[in-house]
Amino acid sequence: MYIGRTTEKYLLERLINKNKISVIYGARQTGKTTIAKRIIELSNLKTLSINSDLYDYFEIFDKPNLTELKGLLSGYEMLYIDEAQEFPNVGKTLKIIYDEFKDLKVLVTGSSSFSLSSAISEPLTGRKTEYLLFPFSLQEIKSDKNIVELKQTVKKMLIYGSYPDVFLEENFSEKQENLLEITRSYLYKDLLTLATIKYPHKLKQLVRLLAYQIGSVVSVNELAKNMSLNFETVERYLDLLEKSFVIFRLSGFKSNMRKTIRKQDKFYFYDLGVRNAAIENFKDIDQRNDKGQLWENFVILEMRKKINNNRILASQYFWRTYDGAEIDLVEQKQDEIYAYEIKYNKIRKQPPLSWSKEFKDYFFNTITINNFYNFF
Repeated sequence: MYIGRTTEKYLLERLINKNKISVIYGARQTGKTTIAKRIIELSNLKTLSINSDLYDYFEIFDKPNLTELKGLLSGYEMLYIDEAQEFPNVGKTLKIIYDEFKDLKVLVTGSSSFSLSSAISEPLTGRKTEYLLFPFSLQEIKSDKNIVELKQTVKKMLIYGSYPDVFLEENFSEKQENLLEITRSYLYKDLLTLATIKYPHKLKQLVRLLAYQIGSVVSVNELAKNMSLNFETVERYLDLLEKSFVIFRLSGFKSNMRKTIRKQDKFYFYDLGVRNAAIENFKDIDQRNDKGQLWENFVILEMRKKINNNRILASQYFWRTYDGAEIDLVEQKQDEIYAYEIKYNKIRKQPPLSWSKEFKDYFFNTITINNFYNFF
């Protein structure tokens, strides 16, 4: 079963019409290779596909030579490189290809932003368009479902997430096994192989701590104290987890109010199945005491997917004051501000008074399990 990805139309259009290298980032197992093959099929271009696991091309891409590149690429209309970060000098090679092969389309995938980005950022400045591929989004899976079916699907996504292989697997035991395998074999792979991690077990401890603090303002100092690590090490681990698409952070919305919390952040997971695997809890949503946390993560994540997949220029924040007033999600789209309260069941009809006084003309709504389909 193939589920179309929202990113496809933007990727294909820009790949065909723009003279830029297209780079697809994303965690392992999110479907980067699948969408790349789909783009190749739809483009109908004669394509040279290179798998970084094959040693045949390693020397050509590690020590680029224009004559050898001409011999390799002659007769092709597109070049596709899978997991390009495996080639240490891929940025330099792609720059040469971009400058010397004006009519050649180039499509590149990579599993870790910190490895691939560091290799290509400087050489390809102004020469690339980047796409972040999430696990399946609600927008991508809702087209063939009615509201009742969609609600049941969402309840499963709260537990098992939406990694393609996990989502398409119907057996719950197999879903759990797939998630545990992703967590053990893929989740930390980029971190442990591409970054120097002195305390690998501490990294996993950090993920568990964050899993229990969804929706809470997180103190890095407290995390460091609980893990018996220094502040700088924990910040580095957090940065690595973000760059390997395990977690993302929301910062406080910067209003003019002196009472607004700004310096601390909240952390959410790119996939709730991974979050639940980290704490080894796959109970049904109606049997859980973290239902509200899961729902908050889910809604913010799906809104983030919607922004990313549709190439919308917007930023996400939370809003909270020291005296306890809060808004779960604030989205700023140029001069427009959208505020959302996120509750699994209960609807809040009015925002906090302190918010209303400062932002009385802006949109506010509550997203629940009973009305979420109106927002995606």
